[in-house]
Amino acid sequence: MPAKRAVDLTGSLILLLLLSPLLLAVAAAVALTSPGPVLARQNRTGLGGHTFAMLTFRTRRAGTRCSTPVGRPLRDHFLDELPQLINVVRGEMSLVGPRPLPPERSEPATGAGRARLGVRPGITGLWQISGRSELPWEEMAVLDLHYMEEYWLGLDLLILARTLPAAFAGRPPVRPRQARPVRLA
Repeated sequence: MPAKRAVDLTGSLILLLLLSPLLLAVAAAVALTSPGPVLARQNRTGLGGHTFAMLTFRTRRAGTRCSTPVGRPLRDHFLDELPQLINVVRGEMSLVGPRPLPPERSEPATGAGRARLGVRPGITGLWQISGRSELPWEEMAVLDLHYMEEYWLGLDLLILARTLPAAFAGRPPVRPRQARPVRLA
């Protein structure tokens, strides 16, 4: 999908440029509020089953599960995920696609798992705009498969347009419900 890669590369470079003041401010807030690296690296499974280091701003105290003073607000508004734009530039991720899973949670290379390995994972996708933490983890696979079956470049643009209001609104409280793909048209 050369057109999708062109949109990913162009979009991520423009976003990195436009968001650079915000990226610097978040990096400074992380560095000033707790010791440790500014960025966290998490192993994820990507295109073709290759493992890559997904970048996020560190939101937990080094070596613990405790949140940093700025960790919760960063996660609530998905600001911790902005460094993944670098993963998009590198070709490890896409702006839109199925959420990348840790290697230990990756599905077997059959059925849904095989379909997932056939596309680059995304920073955002149907799961994120359909309720994210409100949905049971298993429902993510349903939404990811729906995205992959219905894919067209316009769908990516619609998901991107819906991601910004979801990020501003913040993470909703956790209330499991059944996933229904968001109507985009």
